[in-house]
Amino acid sequence: MDYGFTTAAYVVAAVLFILSLGGLSGQESAKRAVWYGIAGMALAVAATLVGPGMGNWFISLVMIAAGGAIGWGVAQRVQMTEMPQLVAAMHSLVGLAAVFIGFNAHIEMVRIAEILASAGIESCDPAMTAAFCAEKFAQGGLFADLHGFALKVAQKTGVEITILQIEVFLGLFIGAVTFTGSVVAYGKLAGKVDGKARKLPGGHALNAAAAILSVILLVVYLQGGSTVALLVMTLAALFIGYHLILGIGGADMPVVVSMLNSYSGWAAAAIGFSLSNDLMIVVGALVGSSGAILSYIMCKAMNRSFISVILGGFGGTSGPAMEVTGEQVAIDAEGVAAALNDADSIIIIPGYGMAVAQAQQSVSELTRKLRAAGKTVRFAIHPVAGRLPGHMNVLLAEAKVPYDIVLEMDEINEDFPSTDVAIVIGSNDIVNPAAQDDPNSPIAGMPVLECWKAKQVFVSKRGQGTGYSGIENPLFYKENTRMFYGDAKKSLDALLPMIA
Repeated sequence: MDYGFTTAAYVVAAVLFILSLGGLSGQESAKRAVWYGIAGMALAVAATLVGPGMGNWFISLVMIAAGGAIGWGVAQRVQMTEMPQLVAAMHSLVGLAAVFIGFNAHIEMVRIAEILASAGIESCDPAMTAAFCAEKFAQGGLFADLHGFALKVAQKTGVEITILQIEVFLGLFIGAVTFTGSVVAYGKLAGKVDGKARKLPGGHALNAAAAILSVILLVVYLQGGSTVALLVMTLAALFIGYHLILGIGGADMPVVVSMLNSYSGWAAAAIGFSLSNDLMIVVGALVGSSGAILSYIMCKAMNRSFISVILGGFGGTSGPAMEVTGEQVAIDAEGVAAALNDADSIIIIPGYGMAVAQAQQSVSELTRKLRAAGKTVRFAIHPVAGRLPGHMNVLLAEAKVPYDIVLEMDEINEDFPSTDVAIVIGSNDIVNPAAQDDPNSPIAGMPVLECWKAKQVFVSKRGQGTGYSGIENPLFYKENTRMFYGDAKKSLDALLPMIA
């Protein structure tokens, strides 16, 4: 196949990816958008396989089959509650791919230089390609055995090689940061790493030192293509990714996942520049920019600085937290059912606890019965509910909860004072009054769902613990709050027969 077909296929794939991103902005179009993305990726892979310069068919097909089989197996086994850590793991693979491809590009540049040196050609005019330089020294057949990416490198001028070195360096740096950052994020989300914000002695100074070292190593690398400089920079970038995410508290992990999504996109774009692959540049830019925009939107929802997210280290305390007084008052299913049967307006606030208990179907059935009884039922979704952007929306859509009663925080927050009952299912930080009342709280200033302003509040919770972020919640001790202890699904299933 010639370049014309590959270019045309890439253009169509890029359009499909753009349609996919656009469709994911709405629940009703999301399923169609996923198919656009699948079709775009299938077309991109097929066009690459049959495109010019393609070789190693057997290895390529084996890798595609192996990757597809692993992906299928993971998709069949992973529960919706594990999606956040799965996404973090996928981001780490993108970063690792960028590192491998960067080193491969560097190895090919070294190889071309060694071929020239072995022929006694020590230097070439920066305006010449390596191939033309060889011809000038009567060594025209020097690169006759090269093909694929190596041949592309041999056909680059000295200036283009310098640009390629910058692309390789940036791709390696972003990829390494993404890889270790995503691994730490996976560990925190999976509960394998402490979710609290932690830093090594020196804090941000260590990150700054590693970043400055990387800039110095870039200069060294451009002077002579030093492999040692590239290796040391990679180690520094791996440390930065590890230390950045380690310094971010568990309450802010949804922003971290979105931010790593952005990093992985820019890593893919850097790979595209190194490989001269236009589609990878476009797709990487789409993912990188959309991830950055989503991170910014979520930061606004949490009243966080976008710069502080990039640098890491937010989600910690700035002083002693306000002491919580009172006691948590429990209620049984009969008491909750009586209140719901008497209520006219109800707002349900889902959180990660609903996902863990896989209670979305029970929540959907409760909603159906309450609406059938003539009651007004709506859902309040905080932008960072769960551990992944849009986590709760996906679960409610899976349970066939009507889209029109699922509202964002800004759309429903003012309605709590006129609401009879607010039901909190597995949420903690997003309904925590300390965000407004305690300036020393790790979530101080974060906009929250003001459910405590409803006439009655029922909190479905497994126990009296502080939850994933480790922040105490005064909501649980308020006079109009009752704690509905137990597994969310079992508790709701016990409640359903009592709803009139």
